[in-house]
Amino acid sequence: MRPGPHNALTDVPGLRVGHAEVVGALTGTTVVLAPPEGAVGGVDVRGAAPGTRETDLLDPRNTVQRVHAVVLTGGSAYGLAAASGVMARLEAAGVGFPVPGGVVPIVPAAVVFDLGRSGDFGTRPDAATGAAAHDAATDGPVAQGVIGAGTGAQAGGLKGGIGTASAVLDDGAVVAALVVVNAVGSAVEPGTGELLGARFGQHGEFAPVAVDAAAVDALRAVAASRFPAPGTATTLAVVATDVALDKAGCARLAGMGHDGLARAISPIHTALDGDTVFGLSTATRPAPDLPGLVALQATAADVVSRAVAHAMLAAETVTTPAGTWRSYRDVAGLA
Repeated sequence: MRPGPHNALTDVPGLRVGHAEVVGALTGTTVVLAPPEGAVGGVDVRGAAPGTRETDLLDPRNTVQRVHAVVLTGGSAYGLAAASGVMARLEAAGVGFPVPGGVVPIVPAAVVFDLGRSGDFGTRPDAATGAAAHDAATDGPVAQGVIGAGTGAQAGGLKGGIGTASAVLDDGAVVAALVVVNAVGSAVEPGTGELLGARFGQHGEFAPVAVDAAAVDALRAVAASRFPAPGTATTLAVVATDVALDKAGCARLAGMGHDGLARAISPIHTALDGDTVFGLSTATRPAPDLPGLVALQATAADVVSRAVAHAMLAAETVTTPAGTWRSYRDVAGLA
């Protein structure tokens, strides 16, 4: 097993990722675009304070089989407006579920809470932000850290952000994840100061770190200094593969993604989080046999854990009128 060429969600052929930020604010939107014919989709919502759109369509009992994009965005429930901008772009391109007279793009979305972190509660993503993220989408390397939906993210008192990772299985199948880390819990092992998700890295993916005792104490102090108010967290993820899965299989893939979150963030799925994971299949490779399915699902958990670690490593310290969120690298003395 090895990472794909970009070690990113875009290593799944046909997927594109774009980011956009709100100028002058600490918030933004990230869009995952499926191929024009769509991708099979599933979802697993485990946090107790979610903000979502169109997730009911992903229930295996319901009619629509494919989604055309997934939107991850800041702005709490207000930020769901970003999905309208993505829909407008897709409709203009003729991409969507065919209905009499036109198409309806299927665009599930989920939000993180970052309201007020720039000092202005009223600034949040809107349809224009979603359209900008759509327009920025590419199938190349994916920018990580303080960007897109991760712009205003925090995790356990540290600056959070966007992270991504991929794996190519022995048979050539690809599994990849993109995560917005904005959690009540911490991504740091309190005894050593190391990132929990880095333990699942591929050979040479994460450089060994030596966090001294003073930095370990500083990391603990940051984690203890900020306990978020109810409903002000949430970690989001998209886990995708090119292996053929049905909607139930995609939901199971998303469920394994939650296992990856549980390995990399502690605690997770709290009463203050709205943790949501989407599963996507572009279905360009044959359906797996049972051993292949087990390998696929196990790897889904691993790529999510690795993506969390990449998000924390890529994040940079941010200061706004509302406060300062120091990065892991800064506090751990790795910057």
